[in-house]
Amino acid sequence: MAAAGGAGGGRNFNFKVVLLGEGCVGKTSLVLRYVENKFNDKHITTLQASFLNKKLNIGGKRVNLAIWDTAGQERFHALGPIYYRDSNGAILVYDITDEDSFQKVKNWVKELRRMLGQEVCLCIAGNKTDLEKSRHVTVEEAEAYAASVGAKHFHTSAKLNRGIEELFLDLSKSMIEKAETTSTLKGGRPGSTNRKSAVLVVDDSTEQPPQKSGCCG
Repeated sequence: MAAAGGAGGGRNFNFKVVLLGEGCVGKTSLVLRYVENKFNDKHITTLQASFLNKKLNIGGKRVNLAIWDTAGQERFHALGPIYYRDSNGAILVYDITDEDSFQKVKNWVKELRRMLGQEVCLCIAGNKTDLEKSRHVTVEEAEAYAASVGAKHFHTSAKLNRGIEELFLDLSKSMIEKAETTSTLKGGRPGSTNRKSAVLVVDDSTEQPPQKSGCCG
């Protein structure tokens, strides 16, 4: 699914974006809130992979995000590259009340840079800002780290529907810019890209098969 120029001067972009992070940081909740405006305190553990689509119109440019939601248990990590190797963008999610989940984001960033280089657009999301009183990752630390790896940082809450639209919109704009710059440098048609397209979410819960658990908000 390569992006292509549309009729009448409009342009179509198809992008693959991966959401990565530890279990119970709220990745699936972020995507469901963004695509369907739904939130459920009860979390259904993601087992393998599914995806949702979101269509946007940004300044007359039509953007399609195919959003993959995958299991993120340790046993999934070996399969990770299968899902994110053709990604145009990645959202790395951590829980602001869980310092370890923030440290794991750093591992994902290294992995993505190793696999995809500088071509992938990165955003880091500090989720569950509705639990601000229990914060264990300082805003300063998170934003400084994001800047150091060329990523943008966002503060989100799936429960309160906070920061999510801005997150995906900003990432989409960055991917459009990257695609247009790349096609120009390669002498291709503006709006075209050689990369495949879709968006991936990973939830690394230790839960067994499709049972509901209350840990992920």
